[in-house]
Amino acid sequence: MKLAIASGKGGTGKTTVAVSLALALAEDGQSVSYLDCDVEAPNGHLFLQPEWTERRSVDLLIPQVNDDLCTACGDCARACQYHAIVVVGGKTLVFPEMCHGCGSCTLVCPEKAITEVPRSLGVLDAGPARGGIRFAQGLLNVGEPMAVPVIHQLKKWQLDEPADVVVMDSPPGASCPVVESLRGADFVLLVTEPTPFGLHDLKQAAKLTREINLPAGVIINRDGIGDAVVDEFCRQEGLPILMRIPFERQIGEGIAQGKSLLEIRPDYAPRFREMLNTITQILSGREAQA
Repeated sequence: MKLAIASGKGGTGKTTVAVSLALALAEDGQSVSYLDCDVEAPNGHLFLQPEWTERRSVDLLIPQVNDDLCTACGDCARACQYHAIVVVGGKTLVFPEMCHGCGSCTLVCPEKAITEVPRSLGVLDAGPARGGIRFAQGLLNVGEPMAVPVIHQLKKWQLDEPADVVVMDSPPGASCPVVESLRGADFVLLVTEPTPFGLHDLKQAAKLTREINLPAGVIINRDGIGDAVVDEFCRQEGLPILMRIPFERQIGEGIAQGKSLLEIRPDYAPRFREMLNTITQILSGREAQA
């Protein structure tokens, strides 16, 4: 089963939930893979403390123009949907940061003046972590805007190895990197908090899961600090509230010290395992209705 942990905003406790779920299932004897898809700011490793044993570079093939062969015909610029290559003043210019590596410009060039060269976007790291969890993360290069290829390569690399449960810690928000992280998931856990900001961003995340037709449930973190508007929204939208994590000083201090929720509150381990059973029942019910 592939479970994506998402949130409409950062700081809701998404990684806290992802780490705790992975540990609880690993303690129960299940094989677990943890993919940190938040490639701009991965932090699952702070809690699961993997031993890095593998590293791969993530490269994107971008066009390189041979000025001696180029006639500035403009076929490449017209073929590029992302405006990453243009002809100005009789010279063909490439903007690597805008290139998506589709290769169209290379294919249409009548003079064969364009070749493709690798451009580094980031790296992938993997290794065994606490509890026997198989851990992998992507790390985007500083200043690099293209997170999607790094997430795509991370999932392609690690999902080839079978596991009972794959926990995918997604980026916050509802942008393209989030969509790529959720792609292929069986179920999405939306982590929120009972505040106006939490409700606003939960609405965005819930809308995204509906648009890409993925079943979802909600975990309310810092329960007790706000009001009942998140509960009411979940009732209206038919989103099951699968767990509540209270707003407690003990939990906040422990997380700040790099402890997992299960170290702080061991009683949550069976709750996470029971939550997985509930998710399995939800998915079975959807299959029966299909």
